[in-house]
Amino acid sequence: MVPKKHHANALELTKEEWNDTYELLQAATKYLESEYSPDGYTLGWNVGEVSGQFIFHSHFHVIPRYNDETHAGKGVRYWLKQPENKRKILE
Repeated sequence: MVPKKHHANALELTKEEWNDTYELLQAATKYLESEYSPDGYTLGWNVGEVSGQFIFHSHFHVIPRYNDETHAGKGVRYWLKQPENKRKILE
């Protein structure tokens, strides 16, 4: 979901735009449920390149998820907790 007014990232949205996002999310998931019957969703904003934002216009991800996916049950935290993603402790 992308707001009409340009904002580089979600932290620049107004309170009204956050409320509009909520309403649009409800409509979007209602549509997805009626047409595709997902078992769940992964929802999120990326802010900054380090988080995966490469298009610097605020946008909200609504990703339908299904029980038969290879990575079902593994959300964002799973990927962040991988050993290769751990920060090195500086001595």
